[in-house]
Amino acid sequence: MARRVVRGTTQQRTVVGLDEAVVDVLRGQLAVVAERAVAAIIDEVPSYAGALSGPMGATIRNAVQLALGGFLTLAKREGESLPMAPALEGAYQLGRGEARNGRTMEALLAAYRIGARVSWRDMSRTAVGAGIDAGQMSRFAELVFAYIDELSAASAAGHTDELESTGRLRQRNLERLARALVTGASADSVVAAAERAGWAPPVELVAVLLPESQAAHASTLIDADTLQPVEDLPGIPDGWALLLVPSTGSAAARAGLLRALRSTSSVVGPSVPWLEAARSHQLAARAFDLGLSGLVDTNAHLAALVLAAESDTRTALRVQVLAPLAGQRPSTIEKLTETLRSWVLNQGRRDAVAAELFVHPQTVRYRVQQLRELYGDRLEDPQFVLEATLALA
Repeated sequence: MARRVVRGTTQQRTVVGLDEAVVDVLRGQLAVVAERAVAAIIDEVPSYAGALSGPMGATIRNAVQLALGGFLTLAKREGESLPMAPALEGAYQLGRGEARNGRTMEALLAAYRIGARVSWRDMSRTAVGAGIDAGQMSRFAELVFAYIDELSAASAAGHTDELESTGRLRQRNLERLARALVTGASADSVVAAAERAGWAPPVELVAVLLPESQAAHASTLIDADTLQPVEDLPGIPDGWALLLVPSTGSAAARAGLLRALRSTSSVVGPSVPWLEAARSHQLAARAFDLGLSGLVDTNAHLAALVLAAESDTRTALRVQVLAPLAGQRPSTIEKLTETLRSWVLNQGRRDAVAAELFVHPQTVRYRVQQLRELYGDRLEDPQFVLEATLALA
């Protein structure tokens, strides 16, 4: 990312022209002023409570002193243009550091306001005691706040740049993590990707397929740590998005997810251990291929998914099961096939078969007799019954 250029303008503004003697007196107070400013910031900005002790506190106090020293250099000039680049660079880097430490822009700018107030109070009191005249005091005040404005603007720029750059980097890492999960990468590489992304693994993950137009809204209704791969991946239909939603794996968690997605056309895969997210994605993709509409919970369609899992194998099994019917007329094959299917699914209950096929029980008896002549004892063989159930269900 291109680094933002921060240019100061204070050197083109107010000329104070403080006497060297006044400047020397003010310089002698810089350590005390910096200490008071930092103490006020700690006291008044909750984000800084306890944050400015130890080495970090010493670093901040030193930075405040350097900033005030730079200000005094400006205050004694007589019209010459003095560069502010070092001060602005320091303020910019301070902003980046505060963003990395998790403090908000509001907290940073509040610290500047409080620091300016305390610094002006102490420095103006010292300046008056050193004999500064009224005209110089007015220009002195103007310069203080113009100087602080520029430093705070530079820090705000650094804060924004840091958030943008780290945010983009983390987003890229999250996308790489999602891809690794979906493509079934090794556990070690997935764990490493999660660490790089700063993503805390949940107990389980649920794959959710939904139209791209609904993904953004759905993301606001579910867990904030949800992952979304953005690259084209196998098993994600055109125009659809994939979400990997954290879950505890409990029934209550799944019910909550389904409630959140009730207004969408989502296909919700099973909840699986997080490192096995590819399995949830694969089952959701197979459920999508069933052509079901509305909110689809794969847990409610497991039997259909099992039967659809190996279509070629199932076709071969069907051909094998129906082979004894091959010599019959097409109309007979059709009637005997539907009777065999109903017979195995209703466990040989003649009345149930008759009710399902809308025929008389005697008709069922006649057809079953035909099947016995063609299949023999296989109709009583549990292995054949299983194969016929899978082939004809």
